[in-house]
Amino acid sequence: PSGEGAVRCMKMALENVKAPVDYINPHATSTPVGDIPEIKAIHEIFGAKTPPISATKSLTGHAQGAAGVHETIYTLLMMQSGFIAASANIDEIDPEVADANIVRERIDNAEINLAISNSFGFGGTNATLALQRYNG
Repeated sequence: PSGEGAVRCMKMALENVKAPVDYINPHATSTPVGDIPEIKAIHEIFGAKTPPISATKSLTGHAQGAAGVHETIYTLLMMQSGFIAASANIDEIDPEVADANIVRERIDNAEINLAISNSFGFGGTNATLALQRYNG
């Protein structure tokens, strides 16, 4: 994958959002063919101000068709509880994306008001959810 669909998907999800993104839960299947284009797409959207990125799939495994739902729930739980889970099992980061803001140790007392959760599939089945805290 080129990452073009991921860029388009994230742009569309953030089109009407007026707040900065505080956290990204990427699709992140731990494959170079998927992870590197996704990180590059994230950099294209956010530039040098990329929010913290952590892959809950690294903690839970890939739930296949339910992965997007699971990752949305995990993201909402982190928003509610004020922490960002670490990405697990990272021995080294590919030099192509070494500057990515990947969380390798849990962050406590995190204020997450807006998060995005990516779910990307074969053939361009892409979804990005923008999850914003309600302060009404």
